[in-house]
Amino acid sequence: MLEPATRHTTPIPSMKEPDWATLTHIPITGSSERLVPVSLAPPPVRVFPAYARMGVPGAVNECYLREGVYRRLLAVARSLPAGLTLLVLDGWRPWRVQQYLFETLSEAIRDAHPGIDEEALTRRTREFVSLPSTSLEAPSPHLTGGAVDVTLCDAADGLPLDMGTRFDEAVPASHAAALESRPPSTARDNRRLLYHAMRAQGFTNLPSEWWHFDYGDQLWAHYRGESQALYGPAELESIENRWRQSLRQGR
Repeated sequence: MLEPATRHTTPIPSMKEPDWATLTHIPITGSSERLVPVSLAPPPVRVFPAYARMGVPGAVNECYLREGVYRRLLAVARSLPAGLTLLVLDGWRPWRVQQYLFETLSEAIRDAHPGIDEEALTRRTREFVSLPSTSLEAPSPHLTGGAVDVTLCDAADGLPLDMGTRFDEAVPASHAAALESRPPSTARDNRRLLYHAMRAQGFTNLPSEWWHFDYGDQLWAHYRGESQALYGPAELESIENRWRQSLRQGR
């Protein structure tokens, strides 16, 4: 494990893109961990549910994570240098939001490359948005509550730090290690700090997105070399389900 003082000076390793065909066959043990709203987190952790604020249809105005992921994220925030904290942009994501993101990015790529074939279009889209899936055996990472999109921000004012590209910017420069081959910059050092702070708490990173980290889902199992994933698809608890469950249990 890297010492905190060296996290901004240690390069981000270049990793291969996930082999989705193999990854989605990793068994999922399942977990009863609840989804926790990140807005419960004590200061200075900050939450900005980006898709709800952008008006994405079906997006929820909160960031939810599995309890184990939530606790690890707090540990990351507490490990950061004084004056910095985490800004959480997205966590658990409804299927319809995943579908919207996949379709809109696919359309944007097709518009930019009119002659692109379907196989290449899907591959380019999956570089930044995984296939929408509610499958018990192969759910979309964000549907599990184990995937989280984060950046660094100023703890006092909440302003995001320079990371070289914006969140969800679908360009090669958004790859986590993309700045390692470029001249030294503040953005490169900020990426390194975020990457190594998250890794120190057991998270893995999706190589094409500096902001995307996983714990417990199939992406995490793939990059950690685990034989099983922990989290399958999750759903937010509804008041109807809570009432029905309590009445069945006679409470």
